[in-house]
Amino acid sequence: MLIEVLGSGCSKCKLLAERAEEAAKGLGVEFALVKVTEYPDIVARGVMTTPGLVVDGVLKSQGHVPTVAAIQAFLR
Repeated sequence: MLIEVLGSGCSKCKLLAERAEEAAKGLGVEFALVKVTEYPDIVARGVMTTPGLVVDGVLKSQGHVPTVAAIQAFLR
């Protein structure tokens, strides 16, 4: 499973990355976590407000930091 966190590296982006990792580990799934920080790459994935969360190429959230439980629902 590929989990992408899209954003400039701000505190919300870092928190989203931490929660995404915690969620994936909590489910016991094999995953790779990638941070996408280049603006053209972020926009190309359909994100207009950061942070964004993309799971296996599908945009799951943008503009806020979901809870670990919500991220786990995205990963199922």
